[in-house]
Amino acid sequence: MAVRKILKLGNPVLRLASEDVSEDEILTRDFKKLLRDMFETMEHAEGVGLAAPQIGILKKLVVVGNDPKHPDHSPEVPKQVIVNPKITPLTSDLEGHWEGCLSVPGMKGYVERPVKIRMEYRDESFKLHDEVIEGYRAIVMQHECDHLFGVLYVDRLKSTQLFGFTEDVNTGGKELD
Repeated sequence: MAVRKILKLGNPVLRLASEDVSEDEILTRDFKKLLRDMFETMEHAEGVGLAAPQIGILKKLVVVGNDPKHPDHSPEVPKQVIVNPKITPLTSDLEGHWEGCLSVPGMKGYVERPVKIRMEYRDESFKLHDEVIEGYRAIVMQHECDHLFGVLYVDRLKSTQLFGFTEDVNTGGKELD
C-alpha cells in the first residue's frame, strides 16, 4: 500500500471528466491495490472521502469513510467504495455546509446542496446498489462525486465572501472535510 500524492486546485487534471470503470477492471490486482492506496491516502490526509481524479486517476471511483472511534466534528460516514455513481436530487430543499477538500487544503467554503438524493452505484464487487441518502452523508457523496466530473466545491460556492482560510472562517459547526 502507498500514500499517493493528492492533486491541488490549479492542476488541470482536476477539471477533466472521468471514465466509467469496467467490470473487468474491478477484477484486477491493480484495481484492488488502487482501492487500498486510496483508503490509505484518505486516512493519512484525515479526509472523509477521496475521488480517483484527486490522485490523477480519471476513473469514476470514490472511497469514503471516517473512523467512528476518532474524535471528529462530523457524523459517521461508513467506509465504502463507490464506482460509476449516478446521483439524482430528491428534494429542492438545500442545506448549507462549510466544505473543505483535500485538493484545496487549508480553505473552507459555504456550499448549499440537496439534503436528500438517490444514488445508483456499483461497489468493489461490481454489485449494483440503489439507495436514498440523506443529511451529512448525502452532502459527502455529492462533494466526492463532483470530482468525477471535474467540479470542485469552489465552483459551487454560495458566495465568494463565504470562502476563506480554515482557521479564519466561522463555520458555526457545519463543516465537511
